Amino acid sequence: MRSQGLIDGLWVMGWPSSYIEGARPLAKGMKCAGRAVTVRFVPQRPDIGTDKPGGENSPEYEAFEKCDNKTVLVMSSVGPWESVGGDIKFLRLKQRNVGGLVTDGSVRDTDTMIGYGIPTFSFSTTAKQGPAAMQPWECNGVINCGGVVVRPGDVIVGDQDGVVVVPAAAAQQVYDIAHSREQIEEVVKAQLEIEKCPPGKYYPFMSGKIKPDSPLGKLLTSKGIKF
Repeated sequence: MRSQGLIDGLWVMGWPSSYIEGARPLAKGMKCAGRAVTVRFVPQRPDIGTDKPGGENSPEYEAFEKCDNKTVLVMSSVGPWESVGGDIKFLRLKQRNVGGLVTDGSVRDTDTMIGYGIPTFSFSTTAKQGPAAMQPWECNGVINCGGVVVRPGDVIVGDQDGVVVVPAAAAQQVYDIAHSREQIEEVVKAQLEIEKCPPGKYYPFMSGKIKPDSPLGKLLTSKGIKF
């Protein structure tokens, strides 16, 4: 399922935007899909440094151990240019065979990260050290990533166009709408190839409510497609 179709499905349902602004694939062809495991960072401050477990028991490594090939780790950074991690830290995610990594911050050690094969989506890349600016604060809480609310268990889908968050409670309905719209779009594209007419004859169908007597409605009926 493409990210665009899921955006359209959520729009039809009246849900707010679920596109994580700035999360771009680290390398061409990267895709991910899975249930969210979340990590929230807070700005670094000396007096709160001991309020959370350190080392292997820190909130971020707690999150790592919840990851597998059916999950996507979503990390909420304190800023787009701050590093959420690099080769040493994310080696564990490779070992866990994580389904993907998404952040509104940046990652470092890019060449090694690409070599790990983890589908990674970030605002950018950086050589900066993350611990100098922020510290992990919470595992599997509700976070804000790229302007979007992410809850543990939400469906995360990433492709060349970016990352979409599908609320767990609406996942099946969104998928059904998105799948239907993608089928219709294929019919429209095929017809435009035949007619070579302006797309506006059949497109867009923003509301999802297609009138049977419209050009698009008649086209779909002729193809035996329910709408």
